[in-house]
Amino acid sequence: MGKEGVKIEIMDTTLRDGEQTSGVSFVPHEKLMIARLLLEDLKVDRVEVASARVSEGEFEAVKMICDWAARRNLLHKVEVLGFVDSHTSVDWIQRTGCRVINLLCKGSLKHCTQQLHKTPEEHLAEIIDVVRYADEQDITVNVYLEDWSNGIKDSPEYVFQLMDGLKDTGIKRFMLPDTLGILNPLQVIEYMRKMKKRYPQTHFDFHAHNDYDLAVSNVLAAVLSGVKGLHTTINGLGERAGNAPLASVQAILKDHFNAVTNIDESRLNDVSRVVESYSGIVIPANKPIVGENVFTQVAGVHADGDNKNNLYCNDLLPERFGRKREYALGKTSGKANIRKNLEDLGLELDEDAMRMVTERIIELGDKKELVTQEDLPYIVSDVLKHGAVGEKVKLKSYFVNLAHGLKPMATLKIEINGKEYEESSSGDGQYDAFVRALRKIYKVTLGRKFPMLTNYAVTIPPGGRTDAFVQTVITWSYDEQVFRTRGLDADQTEAAIKATMKMLNLIEDKIND
Repeated sequence: MGKEGVKIEIMDTTLRDGEQTSGVSFVPHEKLMIARLLLEDLKVDRVEVASARVSEGEFEAVKMICDWAARRNLLHKVEVLGFVDSHTSVDWIQRTGCRVINLLCKGSLKHCTQQLHKTPEEHLAEIIDVVRYADEQDITVNVYLEDWSNGIKDSPEYVFQLMDGLKDTGIKRFMLPDTLGILNPLQVIEYMRKMKKRYPQTHFDFHAHNDYDLAVSNVLAAVLSGVKGLHTTINGLGERAGNAPLASVQAILKDHFNAVTNIDESRLNDVSRVVESYSGIVIPANKPIVGENVFTQVAGVHADGDNKNNLYCNDLLPERFGRKREYALGKTSGKANIRKNLEDLGLELDEDAMRMVTERIIELGDKKELVTQEDLPYIVSDVLKHGAVGEKVKLKSYFVNLAHGLKPMATLKIEINGKEYEESSSGDGQYDAFVRALRKIYKVTLGRKFPMLTNYAVTIPPGGRTDAFVQTVITWSYDEQVFRTRGLDADQTEAAIKATMKMLNLIEDKIND
């Protein structure tokens, strides 16, 4: 491919094909927000935002996106899927203000004859009619050859008949989907090279599906075969097993093929999290690039190697993607992992202290407890009994009650820097009532800021015993800093309260530094 590398155009279809994920539906303002992030932050080349004629809500969403894009000179990058339905789809797209139609045609003889009940000649004539009409309306046309992968495999003469009839029209791009996710990389290379050899001047896009977990591999095979454009989705959203995820495609294109895209890698993680939130589809912790754990070293030997000239790092440096490397704490941590975490907190321990803290973390890990970096000062304090963390905030007493038909109430007494405060409040739950009472003390009585709770996760050990410990991990935001604290108790409210007290002490230490 040469030193410079081939230039690849990225079309993201999270808002169209990605929305076909079971259970996913974006409301118009979410679609606009995602489109803005894709085009302005991630800098994808094009976005496919909807299918024509779906609903009034879809019409409003496309109109909103196109109004926004037009004001920023990005309208040519917004595309809508349309159908071979005479003038109906083109008119629908025209009314939204969109200027690009991705026309869905049949790319296999089976689909043409058995689904449309048309001859290839009839289907071709209808496609040409739509293309001509779109040209008259000054709408750019790209064409999807739906089920192309089966078509080129089982009825190549039909695919070539269609291409021969369309190649000299005003169609800008021919988009070749592996609609049912049936291809492997060797087949992609074979069939894509056939297309390129026969139509060397044509712009081809490749659209992969992940049914055999081969979407990313097939995308790269397509690049090797000379395609100009690729279709992706954020987090691999899409029908059935999904589509090729943008983050993985971008990383492999750059690192393995020296290919050039316009993608801003540093924004991949943030956009991924927004789409996770809007879609409700949780990103697996081990998903490459954007998963929670993929930049976390667990084995102590890896942390030791990183200390000695980054021996366990590859080109996927977390900073590339707006993230940072972490070192997990658990039974396989070893002293190197723990030392890395202590360094981040500014804590230094001698060898004896390190050994004792390591033993305690291993003991906790054996019980399957999660140990966060924020727990470390407390473990150090507990193990060494020398007050590495002084409790500036102490919970003296509290009372929560829950009665049928009444809102839960909490009354608490707390000591902050030697002075006691008492407050009561109601809430939507026992813990909510407790936090509201705390907030009153901090915001009303003391006139101070109170952290914002951004995530609350509860887990219990496997087996589901009623006497099992409950582990509560709470994420807080305070002064643009994020804290994660953990509480462990047989009672969920008590576990959450323990996590909350840890957080208040961490913040008090930060203020008094």
